[in-house]
Amino acid sequence: MNEIKPWSESAATLIDVAMGRRPADLVVRGGRWVNVHSREVVDHIDVAVAAGRFAYIGHDAGHTVGEATRVIEADGAYLMPGLCDGHMHVESGMITVTEFVRAVLPHGTTTMFVDPHEIANVLGLAGVRLMHDEAIAAPANVFVQVPSCVPSAPGLERAGAELGPDEIAEALAWPGIIGLGEVMNFPGVAAGDGKMLGEIAETMRAGRTVGGHYASPDLGTPFHGYVAGGPADDHEGTRLEDAVARVRQGMRAMLRLGSAWYDVAAQIKAVTELGLDPRNFILCTDDSHSGTLVNDGHMDRVVRHAIEEGCDPLVAIQMATINTATHFGLERELGSIAPGRRADMILTSDLRALPMDLVIARGEVMAEQGRLIADIPAFAYPKEARDTVHLAQPLAATDFDIPAPRGAERVTARVIGVVENQAPTKALTRELAVEDGLVAMDRVNDVCQIALVERHRATGEVVNGLVSGFGYDVDCAMASTVAHDSHHMIVVGTSKSDMALAANRVAEVGGGIAVFAGGEELALVELPIAGLMSDERAEVVAEKAARMGEAMRRCGCTLNNAYMQHSLLALVVIPELRISDRGIVDVTRFEMTDLFV
Repeated sequence: MNEIKPWSESAATLIDVAMGRRPADLVVRGGRWVNVHSREVVDHIDVAVAAGRFAYIGHDAGHTVGEATRVIEADGAYLMPGLCDGHMHVESGMITVTEFVRAVLPHGTTTMFVDPHEIANVLGLAGVRLMHDEAIAAPANVFVQVPSCVPSAPGLERAGAELGPDEIAEALAWPGIIGLGEVMNFPGVAAGDGKMLGEIAETMRAGRTVGGHYASPDLGTPFHGYVAGGPADDHEGTRLEDAVARVRQGMRAMLRLGSAWYDVAAQIKAVTELGLDPRNFILCTDDSHSGTLVNDGHMDRVVRHAIEEGCDPLVAIQMATINTATHFGLERELGSIAPGRRADMILTSDLRALPMDLVIARGEVMAEQGRLIADIPAFAYPKEARDTVHLAQPLAATDFDIPAPRGAERVTARVIGVVENQAPTKALTRELAVEDGLVAMDRVNDVCQIALVERHRATGEVVNGLVSGFGYDVDCAMASTVAHDSHHMIVVGTSKSDMALAANRVAEVGGGIAVFAGGEELALVELPIAGLMSDERAEVVAEKAARMGEAMRRCGCTLNNAYMQHSLLALVVIPELRISDRGIVDVTRFEMTDLFV
């Protein structure tokens, strides 16, 4: 389905169609051509497609129409290129690559650049290969970046696998690999770490793109050292000055709008107010869960948001099409409606509201009026990708005890502070009571417990800490095997007994998310593939995720997309304070720190 040959093998066919010597497979007549090369709209245009590629774009494609040619009347609709997501993680949708494609095609996304470092942290290179092979078989363009940081920060966490330069070199030979995934160990690059520089070198020798991830507000010498190391883009900027600094240093600034990351508004001002060249800006999602995909959209949502923030619609569309393709060296392959490119095209009646009236991928109509009409078969994951939650024994409430220093009646503790709609956390300190030798939570001041439960090797290790920002006001807990990036089990709660119940329930179903309150299960999302993804339809997972969100709200949580915040509390490469299987991590200094001050 939608298989496509290289342009070199299709050139003769495309020439014959353009010259009228051979009929096109598909002709779209009477549209308004959104030309992202010239940044203009050209009226009264016909588009002819053959062999899954654009063959002719002009004012009259009548000479390309034969008896078997399918003709679609555009009736003045805008013809714009299929949208590209420049940086994303399929696993954050809690669904497989195939289901992700099914979910986003109706929203006009026809190309994705994915970094499967979530499954890599669980299953290693074998997991990356599984997702790579599934991506190759997809009816849309799914390019894979080989994960660079597995684990994300060596010495600060232990994941289920490790990848290094040898594994990177091996994967770079696979047909669907487009480059190196986000290089999250930015202190390692700045310090000249041999492993990181070795991975970057292998990628550069292969002529591929090195993805960036500089998650620090420090734009001094560490930033300059990181850029000198070779990363070509960065999606971790949250401020106007971040976007400006990256573009000035020759990087592409990737502006993200995910389910919980709202970083476009501040940074788009570099274009709309400062007038920087928009060719070096790319729109992306990074992390979108299934509920966002099904209910709100994907790249169409990001483009609309950029337009709402003052970006010219044609510029915003460039940032989600040709800019992305050019960055990855694919400008002659996709990202525009031009001869030879893959025939990925959207018909829409409004360039600001962007209704997805018709979506074409590789020359085939895939969706109409926001609904998928193509039949896309499921991809089967093997048994070895499923049994990945390994606990030494069932957890008890006492596993979540935090002993106080001997003789202490009160303690001053470090607390992870959640920041709504952003990936960074705050390093807070709070004074807490001690009861029967154990540190007590402070529900009144929104301080509850967080635990990291080792789940890859059944060591029985549980690291306990404190977190603020969820607003839970009843006895409750949420446990999840989605815990970026090492993906142990992360548990947050106000009740230790509920924490144990939730953790054991997640282990019982082979991975996923469970919410308990007062000893009762409120919601469950089963994620049996690596403890990260479901093999159910996106709509089904979205419904379960909605029940999970509602359960969190019933427990007092009012955060926007609180699940995404929960899932990143162990991400030890984004400041300021995190938890890992080794303890509490000060990410401003990239070192372990004590729970108590």
